[in-house]
Amino acid sequence: MDLVKDLLGTDFRALDRRGLDLWVGMVARVGPDMLRLPTPCPDWTLHGLIRHQLSQDAGFAAAARGEGARPSAWRGGDLGSDPHAAAAASAGLVTAAFAATGPRDRLHLPEIGDGTTVPAPLAVAFHLLDVVVHAWDAAAAIGAPWEPDDELVEASLRIAAVVPADGRGPGEAFGPAVPAPGGAGPRDRLLAALGRSPSWR
Repeated sequence: MDLVKDLLGTDFRALDRRGLDLWVGMVARVGPDMLRLPTPCPDWTLHGLIRHQLSQDAGFAAAARGEGARPSAWRGGDLGSDPHAAAAASAGLVTAAFAATGPRDRLHLPEIGDGTTVPAPLAVAFHLLDVVVHAWDAAAAIGAPWEPDDELVEASLRIAAVVPADGRGPGEAFGPAVPAPGGAGPRDRLLAALGRSPSWR
């Protein structure tokens, strides 16, 4: 598929770091009294959303080290007493792990399917999409602005176009695509492609 080939030819690691900065910056705005707030992900409070992303960071980092086949690697997210510090540490962990990968490496991503490995550039792309969109989930939950730069949005739209339609729904990070509002810009089209209503409050 040409879309996948396009992604495989792109080094997303610098953009992923910027996506993580967006995410960690949003978590910094979350006060202890906000952790029980609902999010656009129906099964997750804000606490659950942050825990999910911490678990994803740990899983992707394990995959980059060749340990992604262990299911426990994807379930260890822990906010501790300081969610922002946990998110910042988690971002550093996954960034360092991705930095050690090469374009020919293949990472085991069990969430996509049992026994599934994907080229490292595609794995980094999927992680980038996670952090950019979950930053919106957190922003919507606390009523904060979500301001990814144009390059992050454009890259995320390219990645969203190859996310499988199956495996979406309750309990998952992404839902089935919904119609974008008329005249929607790139940010709203990205949200709609991943099952989010841009007007969610």
